Amino acid sequence: MKIGIYFCNCGCNIADKISAEAVGKAAISFPDKPYLEIVDFICSEDGKLQFEESLKLEQPDRVVVAACSPRDHEATFRRCMTNVGMNPYLLQMVNIREQIAWVTEDPKVATEKAIAAILGAVCRVREQQPLEKKLLEVCPDALVIGAGPAGMKAALALAEAGRSVVVVERTPFIGGLPVRFEDLFPSLECAPCMLEPLMGEMLHGDFPGTIELMTLSEVVAVTGFYGNFNVKIRQKPRHVSLHECIGCGECVEACPAVTTNEFNSNASDCKAIDFAFTGVLPNAPYLKEEICIRSRGEECRACKDACPMGEDVVDLDEVEKIVERRIGSIILATGARLYDASSVEGLGMGVLPNVFDALQFERMLSSTGPTGGEVATSEGIAPAAIAIIHCVGSLDDAHKPYCSGICCQYAFKFNHLITAKLPATAITHYHRELVVPGKAAHTLLNHAVKNENTTMKRFNSVTDLAVIQDATGRLQVSVKGESAPADMVILCPAMIPAEGSASLAALLDVSLDASGFYLELHGRIDAAQSTVKGVYLAGSCQEPMDIQRAMLEGMASVGHSLAGLQPGRMIEIEPITAGVDETHCAGCHLCITVCPYHAIAFNPELNVSRINAVLCHGCGTCVAACPAGAITGHHFTNAQIMAEMEGVLK
Repeated sequence: MKIGIYFCNCGCNIADKISAEAVGKAAISFPDKPYLEIVDFICSEDGKLQFEESLKLEQPDRVVVAACSPRDHEATFRRCMTNVGMNPYLLQMVNIREQIAWVTEDPKVATEKAIAAILGAVCRVREQQPLEKKLLEVCPDALVIGAGPAGMKAALALAEAGRSVVVVERTPFIGGLPVRFEDLFPSLECAPCMLEPLMGEMLHGDFPGTIELMTLSEVVAVTGFYGNFNVKIRQKPRHVSLHECIGCGECVEACPAVTTNEFNSNASDCKAIDFAFTGVLPNAPYLKEEICIRSRGEECRACKDACPMGEDVVDLDEVEKIVERRIGSIILATGARLYDASSVEGLGMGVLPNVFDALQFERMLSSTGPTGGEVATSEGIAPAAIAIIHCVGSLDDAHKPYCSGICCQYAFKFNHLITAKLPATAITHYHRELVVPGKAAHTLLNHAVKNENTTMKRFNSVTDLAVIQDATGRLQVSVKGESAPADMVILCPAMIPAEGSASLAALLDVSLDASGFYLELHGRIDAAQSTVKGVYLAGSCQEPMDIQRAMLEGMASVGHSLAGLQPGRMIEIEPITAGVDETHCAGCHLCITVCPYHAIAFNPELNVSRINAVLCHGCGTCVAACPAGAITGHHFTNAQIMAEMEGVLK
């Protein structure tokens, strides 16, 4: 067997520590006496040309490249071998740069290590077998998880490009958190008005057959890989037909069961069958089964009988269902939520009256909210003094160490709106830092600073703050013993990942960062890609951000999806997978339980496991777990690994 060793000097990176001549002398004693060729920069254009010309001339049976990390250039050298008609899997790389030259001070020791590592590679490559890639046609369609601003923008852009899109939303409505706000910073635009064109286009625009919207739904299983994902989606019953309901609300009036409305921050009541909030889209109510009288075993048809559109609009017998879709890419746009301010001790959230978090106050400001847009205490009185506390849980190692970025901006928006509604009300901002980036955000800050009724007070730690109730029942905000009265306290909590982010990450095998947000492939140059190929990130699911940036992230994820998945395009499937020797399989199912890609199925007729090469990623977990040794990892067989170890230890 003829083996060629190609030694890269890598300029001085390798040559300064490892002697190519010494390696060449040692290679004479290697199995099959391989030849050695020295290249200055084998990854350069000249180096690749020299490599290919040498392969044509020498025609080796196996090739060893001693250079940098395989992560950098293994694909490069495999392409070179393919170009000259050699099977690319008859190549073995040795990382003599990062693992030897860069970490070994003594050149003599470094050369000895390199000789041992190259000998191991020569012994291993003799055992390697030619493998062939498979071609598979991709599915160009996409799944968007989350129907907030970023998710809607992504879905519409994909639909406009002619792709079919499945949009999965956990709530009964679209628009995300911002659709519940009346005004947005920095220019105080009406959020529902701004988002309505997107929402209208989603529901009944030019692409109604292209976008499949599934509310009250969540993804429960994902198998496959980039270009060919198989997704199972659980859809809870709405009990109201979105196609036939006209949104008249007659069923709501007739319903006898009452509860609090979670989408209105539990500040108002709603019926068991009701709209999530006024102006919601889709403009149809939904039934909360756990509140309905029928859940207690009693018969009730009040909502169904009240519907003027017929018997079929309200379906009390509708059940949960699982639907399956085949898609090529997944866009995560699950958004974010507010940190629970009650977990920050001493601020009175959930304990004292008239202490609200930012979302509760947003609903109070809304004309469709519990107070009709009036700023009022729980006693219905206009507050004479309001305290706005920034950084509740932010920049705090005991809670969330990061800055959420948007809190200061909406806090100064509150300042502006309170002043507009109650000009005489005194407003005090308690802040650690002030963050107002961008060319327009300073306007609200300037408005607050120039307002004679606004006071700015800085604190070092939230532990320095305390909100108490005095003997008269009025709130007092204390900073290191200095107190100021307040009729209302507004807390601005940190932004945290949306509910269910961790379980969805586990389902998709997507990494999370230390704060629980989805981790980008690279925070600067690949922020729209996750750590899993074909799964993209859009909006505040990756970190706190405003609507403008969320929309841009949505479009960036669409760009990746459109560029990579084109109708009729074929993608190559790596042949480095696992295979089962059915004559040795004991049918113990252990491999099925450990496979992270759900690539292994059991054949009960033959009592053996079988591996789907399309789903297999070649991680080797099943190979290591199989007690019978019936599973082989192609390109990482026991013979190859043992030969390499023996070569290194000689």
